[in-house]
Amino acid sequence: MAIERLLVGVGLLGIVGTAVSVDASDSKTITLKEIGRYSAGASTDPDEPRAEISAFDPASKRLFSINLNLRQLDVLDLSAPETPVLVQTVPLGGKPNSVAVHKGTVAVALEGSQKTDPGTVKFFNTSGMLLNQLTVGSLPDMLTFSPNGRWLLVANEGEPNSYNQADSIDPEGSVSIIDMRGDVTSLTQFDVRTTTFNPGIPQENASSIRIFGPNATLAKDLEPEYITVSKDSRVAWVTLQENNAIATLDIRSATFTKIVGLGFKDHLQANNKLDASDRDEPGSSNNGVINIRNWPVLGMYQPDSIAAYRVKGKTYVVTANEGDARDYTGFSEEARVGSLTLDAASFAAQGFPDVTTGTDGLRNNDHLGRLTVTNTLGNTDGDPEFEKLYVFGARSFSIRNANGGLVYDSGDELEQRTATLVPTTFNSNGTVDTFDSRSDNKGPEPEGLALGKIAGRTYAFIGLERTGGIIVYDISDPKSPHFATYVNTTPTDLSPEGILFIKRKDSPNGKPLLVVSHEVSNTVTIFEIERERQDHEEDDEDEEEDGE
Repeated sequence: MAIERLLVGVGLLGIVGTAVSVDASDSKTITLKEIGRYSAGASTDPDEPRAEISAFDPASKRLFSINLNLRQLDVLDLSAPETPVLVQTVPLGGKPNSVAVHKGTVAVALEGSQKTDPGTVKFFNTSGMLLNQLTVGSLPDMLTFSPNGRWLLVANEGEPNSYNQADSIDPEGSVSIIDMRGDVTSLTQFDVRTTTFNPGIPQENASSIRIFGPNATLAKDLEPEYITVSKDSRVAWVTLQENNAIATLDIRSATFTKIVGLGFKDHLQANNKLDASDRDEPGSSNNGVINIRNWPVLGMYQPDSIAAYRVKGKTYVVTANEGDARDYTGFSEEARVGSLTLDAASFAAQGFPDVTTGTDGLRNNDHLGRLTVTNTLGNTDGDPEFEKLYVFGARSFSIRNANGGLVYDSGDELEQRTATLVPTTFNSNGTVDTFDSRSDNKGPEPEGLALGKIAGRTYAFIGLERTGGIIVYDISDPKSPHFATYVNTTPTDLSPEGILFIKRKDSPNGKPLLVVSHEVSNTVTIFEIERERQDHEEDDEDEEEDGE
């Protein structure tokens, strides 16, 4: 069934549901038009979605979507993107976490029988025939081909099953590098190099690298989440989400060359406000309101997705700063501020002398009492009192240079914009009845990320896992991105996870597309992207300045 819903950019003064155009930088209006949708059906287990990550093959015009719930690969014919059709399901024999395609070779990352076991990458052709399979590290969570197709890189998260238990296993986090030079059917384990971490790797901004799992070594504690690769296919950047860090990997030598701590975001700064409570409505103990303001809180960036692009010969990496906590049998780092004892002198120095749960107290639910923070940071002197508070994620996206230095952060824009554009589902789980329910924990939760070049300008498409929808920024100038548009299809499509940009030259209908996989609604939504060009602009968005 063809779906054609027009959703265009709306300005901060726009009325929700009204089509209002927005100028982004010196660009014209960008438009995302929803043209098609595929529903994978309801999952039998809410923790195992049926639509999470997708990959597209231009030659066959097929979209490959992992179906964790049914342990299969759903193959869709996208020849007519308005009417995606399920043409095949491919049994996988295990839990899939990611899929990638390069020139007709489909690679799928599968967990082991236990998530602490080594994982597997299975290779298929676009008709679903199994070509080969190889063993990689524990819990392969994401995989990607290098731009030249020479390498397939796999982020092996290596999560523990528990801590401090008799049967606790904490595997080492790693990246597997598969040499794809030969015919895929001829690949052997000799073509796989799995590289782990060692204490000799140089560390920058080391004080913000979180190594905190009970009794964990550096190699066991670092957990690769997502990978992006340089245009020349020589360097990869790997997010270490729980650790608040990014590792740089030299692909040819299979060695990590450094680990960069990402620092902390000061939410007392003017443009770094946040809504910190889900129960801050005056006179009510259960309801929330939109209340974005400064608080004495530090944000751990903790990026999930990462993508690289080039501007004037320099490489930059873009991150979606979702945040994540460790919560296992035997160890949990999450705590509400209201349950902690705060050092009065430390917070008085920041302008908050009352640290009680009283009406004006910092630990009152109207203020920070409900906010979820880590108990592994902030107690600087070992007594029972916390001198600082650290929250999970930065509620933003960031741009960093190739060395990890911060070039730009969106500050509080994601919350400010959604507060105006979708006030009834602000910091929700995508529904009106869950309004403000996520303000106490990661807010809109930016997670998925894709970059695309259209008419000479580069755009970042960022999925807001909780609030829902895709927020788009023109990042052609990495130091000064501009809001372009925001589209939201909730409650039909809930919890965007995988985001895929399809170039105009690869698109089945000759227009750039955005494919969004939603892990709660189990839907895959196809957007057509249009942008009114100025006469002097390039016609070909595929001039590879952003080719990573």
